[in-house]
Amino acid sequence: MTLHETDNRFWEALDELMLTSKIVIDRPKGSVHPRFESITYPLDYGYLDGTGAIDGGGVDVWVGSQPELGVVGILASIDLFKRDAEIKILFGCTEDEIALPLQTSNTESQSVILIRRPSA
Repeated sequence: MTLHETDNRFWEALDELMLTSKIVIDRPKGSVHPRFESITYPLDYGYLDGTGAIDGGGVDVWVGSQPELGVVGILASIDLFKRDAEIKILFGCTEDEIALPLQTSNTESQSVILIRRPSA
């Protein structure tokens, strides 16, 4: 299997996960983080119901204004405070919206990088 085929399978698997899961928005756009009052969510933020992640909750997802765009990328994060790593799916995010969770998520204890979905 080539690297390109492996990449395609990864994004197809994320598409399948999104299609077969309900998005639960537990932190709507404009809401304040429950522990860090200085953080306001710039987009809807939630998780995929029926999935699992390192923190014991569902797989995290940032939801933008253009659902027809589907999965546009992921954020990979390292949190030194929680001492964990995870991904956060970027779903339906425009170019401008992609920058918002990057800015919000990069903090003193957390470092996040963007992995964009390659164009078809």
